Amino acid sequence: MTSTLEPKDPPQANGDCGQPAGPEHFLRPEGTAVDLVVLESRANAKGVREEDALLENGSQSNESDDTSTERGPEPPSPLKETSFSIGLQVLFPFLLAGFGTVAAGMVLDIVQHWDVFKQVTEVFILVPALLGLKGNLEMTLASRLSTAANIGQMDSHKELWKMITGNMALIQVQATVVGFLASIAAVVFGWIPDGHFSMDHAVLLCASSVATAFIASLVLGMIMIGVIIGSKKMGINPDNVATPIAASLGDLITLALLSGISWGLYKELESRAYVNPLVCAFFLSLLPIWIIIARRNSATREVLYSGWEPVIIAMAISSVGGLILDRTVSDPNFAGMAVFTPVINGVGGNLVAVQASRISTYLHMSGEPGEGPGTAPRKCPSPCSTFCSSDVNSRSARVLFLLVVPGHLVFLYTIHSMQGGHTTLTLIFVVFYMTAALLQVLILLYIADWMVHWMWGRHLDPDNFSIPYLTALGDLIGTGLLALSFHVLWLIGDRDSDVGD
Repeated sequence: MTSTLEPKDPPQANGDCGQPAGPEHFLRPEGTAVDLVVLESRANAKGVREEDALLENGSQSNESDDTSTERGPEPPSPLKETSFSIGLQVLFPFLLAGFGTVAAGMVLDIVQHWDVFKQVTEVFILVPALLGLKGNLEMTLASRLSTAANIGQMDSHKELWKMITGNMALIQVQATVVGFLASIAAVVFGWIPDGHFSMDHAVLLCASSVATAFIASLVLGMIMIGVIIGSKKMGINPDNVATPIAASLGDLITLALLSGISWGLYKELESRAYVNPLVCAFFLSLLPIWIIIARRNSATREVLYSGWEPVIIAMAISSVGGLILDRTVSDPNFAGMAVFTPVINGVGGNLVAVQASRISTYLHMSGEPGEGPGTAPRKCPSPCSTFCSSDVNSRSARVLFLLVVPGHLVFLYTIHSMQGGHTTLTLIFVVFYMTAALLQVLILLYIADWMVHWMWGRHLDPDNFSIPYLTALGDLIGTGLLALSFHVLWLIGDRDSDVGD
């Protein structure tokens, strides 16, 4: 036993390349150095050095009190990123998403003069609610699948097929129900101020909303699955690209479908009024099929039962934003607001969805909801901890916030160069617009930091619950601030050809 008490040289204390340290090494006084390393690693998990903790939390091995120095290779953490790498990965999808919202704004600026939008103005109320489906469904799907891909739940073909079929059936159920409820909200919000109710218009809204939600979710869901699988194979973090791409195509596809379907069904009201109820009944009749498929899949069964609250509440919040849009755009003095509404709402929703997805992935690396870091629900984080700390989530919040001004300048120039809208870009208009955009994103990123951790501490999966609320709040805040900006500009004299035409 005297050999165990003899001092060893440093290389032997750490273990030679070919000879791992024996068990007796950890019984010696010198072994306290290893103990300190282990204690320091556990302290890192509490926030001392967050990036090291991410690597530890991302490991698939279940470490206990075993202090063996032989540890399996740790998978690379997708969150061990610099500000430059985050910005580089987010920039292209962000611009792509922004140009998608610009295209959607151009479409809305054109179709607002169609007969169906003039005679059935409640269609404007449907616009934020149905465009919000990208946050309620497609972005939630992207966040859910991104997390599954990052933690290894889609590595085998069997697991991949299981995730695809279950999630596609789930979003079809949610899209149909949300589309139906959005049409009811549009009818109610349109009927209360005016006191006028038309059954033909109500059925038209129902058929248009359900058909648009179903087709858009089907197309975008398939695109999202392809993007996430491709991103994972290319070594790109799906959290950085999936949600912006969902938004880039979501606004344009959804708005084009809504405009085309509502226009076609409006034309059928005169000669074949029975077409509208048949279209609505057809899509509602498919609900049992999608419910059965989603129930049989363990990956989506829980969401099928518990995931309705955020989707429905988010739809109601977006519908309030739609009411603001309807009342503002219906005034000829503020017709110029239409082209900018999808842009400011889309950019805010895209950025906050990326942040929420990243925070959720970081928390999932520590275990299930309610476990690991962020277990205790935070009542109200300080703005400094959200934007000015050194951890990876604060770093990404700063990067996303800094993208607002240059991004919107590019999008405004694009709209101006394409001669879109009824508004010329005066300096005072750009200042008011940028103020509204910055304030919207600042509020959303702060709320996201609190909401994701709060939901995690309540044993709720942020992938399923946070993004619908955040994107809906983005629609409401963005539309409200934009409408306020247009009213203030009108009051201070920036009008006529500059605002509203």
